[in-house]
Amino acid sequence: MNTSNMETIYYILIAFLIFSVIKSIFFTDRSPIPETSGNVYKIAETAELRGLLSSTTHVVVDFYADWCPPCRAIAPIFSKLADDHASKGHLAFAKVNVDHVKDVASQYGVTAMPTFMFFQNGVPKGVAVEGMRSRPSVGLSDDGLVEKVRGADKAALEAVVKVLARSVPLAEK
Repeated sequence: MNTSNMETIYYILIAFLIFSVIKSIFFTDRSPIPETSGNVYKIAETAELRGLLSSTTHVVVDFYADWCPPCRAIAPIFSKLADDHASKGHLAFAKVNVDHVKDVASQYGVTAMPTFMFFQNGVPKGVAVEGMRSRPSVGLSDDGLVEKVRGADKAALEAVVKVLARSVPLAEK
C-alpha cells in the first residue's frame, strides 16, 4: 500500500472519529425522560427523598440522567414495576436525576447511570435474592445481599423488586 492510500485511510478514520464526537455532543437526546407511572416519585430535592425514605418501609431508587441511553431503555420497565408493586407506606419507587439533585447522588456514591439502590427504613440495605450472583451490573455485599444494580439490568432489577414485593403485607396489595 502506498503512502497516499494510507493517508486517505487516516483521513477517513479521523473524519469518522470527529463525526462520532460531534454526534454524541450535539445530537444526544437530552429531553427529560417521560415518566409513565403515577406510582414513581420524581425527586427534585434532598428533602423529598428524605421524606419518602422516612415514611416508607422499602424504597427502590433509580439514579438516572436524561442524556443516558440505558436510563431511557430501562425507564418503562421501572415504571411498570412501580405500577405492579407499589404499596403506600410499604414499597415505593423513586427517580433521582443526578444532574439536578447532585448532592443525593454523591451522598450514596452513585458513579454510573442508571444505578438502582434499595432502602429499608430510611437507609441503604441489601436484598437477599436467591440465586443472584455477582456480576458487573450487580453489586453484592460480603454477605451476598444485592446492594446496587448498575446499568439497565432488567432481570436483576425485577428479581430484587419481586423479593421486596413479597414483604408487603397481603392486606396492602
